[in-house]
Amino acid sequence: MASLSALERQKEILILLRQQKRVSVTDLSQHFGVSAVTTRADLSELERRGLLTRTHGGAVLPEPVIEPEPAFAQRRLAHREEKQRIGAAAAALVQDGEAIALDASTSALAVAEQIKDRRELTVVTNGLMIAIELADAPGISVVMPGGILRSEAFSLVSSLGNDCLTRLNISKGFFGARGLTIDEGLTDVDSFEVEMKRALVAACKEVIAVVDSSKWGHLAVASFAPTDRLQRVVTDRNAPVEMVKALRDSGIEVILV
Repeated sequence: MASLSALERQKEILILLRQQKRVSVTDLSQHFGVSAVTTRADLSELERRGLLTRTHGGAVLPEPVIEPEPAFAQRRLAHREEKQRIGAAAAALVQDGEAIALDASTSALAVAEQIKDRRELTVVTNGLMIAIELADAPGISVVMPGGILRSEAFSLVSSLGNDCLTRLNISKGFFGARGLTIDEGLTDVDSFEVEMKRALVAACKEVIAVVDSSKWGHLAVASFAPTDRLQRVVTDRNAPVEMVKALRDSGIEVILV
């Protein structure tokens, strides 16, 4: 396999890693017929993209993210320019007369900021900040499932609120996430928020991820939208090239802004 390109080798490394859970520099060098230096360079590049974790003599799959959730205001400021571009591109997919879902993420809030001129639009959201943002938009009706207030995300979460979602027909849903991987799709850190996101996803005909490039390759504790449930991903141009290609090869539209 010495004739493989670096990208081809790295793709194969990820396949082997998913199968074996752990790989070694020695075994990979023999497998591909390349030097240990080349193999280490491949592993370093994959680690830089968040797709594996280097160990002494090899690599393992990355551990799920379990650190505490940052405050909403802090998350809103992070990657602000990218989120504004993502929000504008996602908003262009929203048509008058539709019913859409927006989760309580800061990326979904960036979408809300760009759709206030729509007419006869229904927005289903559990995000208080999104509801406030759209409160003065005359052409938009906001539907909020009830629940318990989560101050970390200014969101309402509850299985009681989830029940009403089963009676709604939502054309498009826009979802932020703490992580996006090929194997697990969209993931997040809070179990209550994940439960609400799953209910919103189930109610949507089309699921659209709105995630900046910092989330690509990161795995949070729980999945709420598997990859095969996604129709589109709107992200910035720093998204990992190999992951973008993998999603496109699987039939998912990736919009880079």
